[in-house]
Amino acid sequence: MNFIDDVNFQVSAGNGGRGCASFRRERCIPKGGPDGGDGGDGGSVYLLADAKINTLINFRNRRLYQAKSGGSGMGKQRTGKKGEDLILQVPVGTLVCHADTGELLGDLAEDQKKICVARGGKGGIGNIHFKSSTNRSPRRFTLGDVGESRPLHLELKLLADVGLLGLPNAGKSTFMRVVSSATPKVADYPFTTLHPQLAIVQVDHRTSWVLADIPGLIAGASHGTGLGIRFLRHLSRCRLLLHIVDANELYLDDTLQRIDIILQELKYFSTDLTQKPIWLVLNKIELLPLNAVEELQQRVAQLRPDIKHVYTISALQRQGIQKLCKDIATRVSQLEA
Repeated sequence: MNFIDDVNFQVSAGNGGRGCASFRRERCIPKGGPDGGDGGDGGSVYLLADAKINTLINFRNRRLYQAKSGGSGMGKQRTGKKGEDLILQVPVGTLVCHADTGELLGDLAEDQKKICVARGGKGGIGNIHFKSSTNRSPRRFTLGDVGESRPLHLELKLLADVGLLGLPNAGKSTFMRVVSSATPKVADYPFTTLHPQLAIVQVDHRTSWVLADIPGLIAGASHGTGLGIRFLRHLSRCRLLLHIVDANELYLDDTLQRIDIILQELKYFSTDLTQKPIWLVLNKIELLPLNAVEELQQRVAQLRPDIKHVYTISALQRQGIQKLCKDIATRVSQLEA
């Protein structure tokens, strides 16, 4: 399935039905009074968050969604049928904005949360309401109100506790495979991950947290290089970010440029992301000499004292994974509190 996280379309609520101008005509009552009924209310358009949906692909090829209009009033004081509401199901974590003004209309961050994005028009009233002692046979009625219509912009931001960052082939997908039952694609070429993915990490029978993986970033991603940085929006709800780095390539380099590339792209996208807790995870330590792991940790601590949490793991050989997952669970619970 294609992953679509950004769509635009128009919604229109139903119009209210027109009122009826009618008079009572029966055999025994030749001069009956007015009996025109009211028009039915138009249907409204709602957006409903559904945890079973994980993409906005259903809205890709359609540009207008319209609810049903209300029925017209009828004689014998019969009210027109109410227009059926239109309920559009969207993924949990969808932001709903006005496409022209950018106004935030709602944040569907909870399962089964529902918001009205276009209110249906109220039905018109029949001539029975205009009857009075001085106007015994009113022919006046009203038309129904026009339903609301507005352009919408939907933007999906995944809900996760922890988000993965890193250059291509740093081992993010392998890490996700090891700590969860998810099966993201793993290969020996860049950009095997083409869209964000979610997984649940079960630390024990009582503790778990949600992990989000996004496509790898490279230098210049903010200017469109590689897959760009638009997928970083899915990390905006995360409480903790894990920066996965290939320890072997970092050890062979005299600088920490590979770490700075990711942090720089975060700043280009949003300063809010740089304010989140970021843990550095040095992966692929099985490729280093026996004494090189500690040496690399010391170099990182010396050159980047601002990085408070540095972990060394081998996702392939499952070294250091258990301690990292437990520490993440503890930190996530603290941030929730």
